[in-house]
Amino acid sequence: MTDTETAFQLPPHDHMFLGRDHDRAERRTWAVIILCSVMMIAEIIGGALFGSLALIADGLHMSTHAGALLLAALAYTYARKYANDRNFTFGTGKFGDLAGYSSAIVLAMIALLIGYEAVSRLFNPVAISFNEAIPIAALGLVVNVASAWLLSGGHHHNHGHDHDHDHGKKPARIDSSTDALDVELEEHDHDAGHGAHHRDNNMRAAVIHVMADAAVSVLVIAGLLMARTLGWLWMDPLAGFIGALVIANWSFGLLRDTGSILLDRTPDPRMAEKVRRVVESDGDRVTDLHLWRLGPGHLGAIVSVATSGAREPAHYRTRLARFADLSHVTVEVQHSPAPNG
Repeated sequence: MTDTETAFQLPPHDHMFLGRDHDRAERRTWAVIILCSVMMIAEIIGGALFGSLALIADGLHMSTHAGALLLAALAYTYARKYANDRNFTFGTGKFGDLAGYSSAIVLAMIALLIGYEAVSRLFNPVAISFNEAIPIAALGLVVNVASAWLLSGGHHHNHGHDHDHDHGKKPARIDSSTDALDVELEEHDHDAGHGAHHRDNNMRAAVIHVMADAAVSVLVIAGLLMARTLGWLWMDPLAGFIGALVIANWSFGLLRDTGSILLDRTPDPRMAEKVRRVVESDGDRVTDLHLWRLGPGHLGAIVSVATSGAREPAHYRTRLARFADLSHVTVEVQHSPAPNG
């Protein structure tokens, strides 16, 4: 039995695997950093001038907020700057996932710290300055809502559907408009539904960070109001503990998804099955198939095919061209004699 093995890459053969909205997402992230930095400086200076330790503390908290977003912004900038650097074998599309993974670790640490402080205060209540704490929490909520609005591009965009049809020319990049916490990034595929491999996890991490902060602000305001009105001081730490659980849950989801991408787990089993069916439709056999994510909306694939016919890689290239998400494909053909009889 024998054999010829040939590899073929789909044209155009480049390594630009960034999301279609990459540049706009980068600008929006920097805009939010500027907003947070201005608020941070204003709160620290205001706290120093008016002798408010609470304002200074919130300003320092805002600095950690800006720092986390800075990680996302730098990932966008670095990925764009080195997108055509051939030293990155499969491009820089995963920088956003790496930044998202790092942000998830930071969020997990924040959840642990908030949870620890909340439990400590449940057993050892401290005096609360309601007149300062409530307005500051409200201000934090406003800043976080404004940040989420800026990150989303100032509008709501979502396609909640799954279909099989042809949109003609394949877009090189995808839109990173956000939808609440899911931040589902979608593109119309050829014979393929929208999947998690379209997500911009860098933007997702940034949105989760500001929404986590907003959620905690809402819980804190509710807890403070109840504590002041009803005298239930334990409501404040309880609200903080609930906030910690919410953040931990979001952090786990982000860690799971970005970790899977960084370890090249198959991002869409349905897509892998469709690729297999298309290649095997003429009686050939897929002997090996690898499918992984290269960047938002971009998949890489290595397909090994055993055939008794005279088909060359170009034949399978034509078949696989229907999948708009397959941005880097290598086809290996193993020719073997047809069975006798």
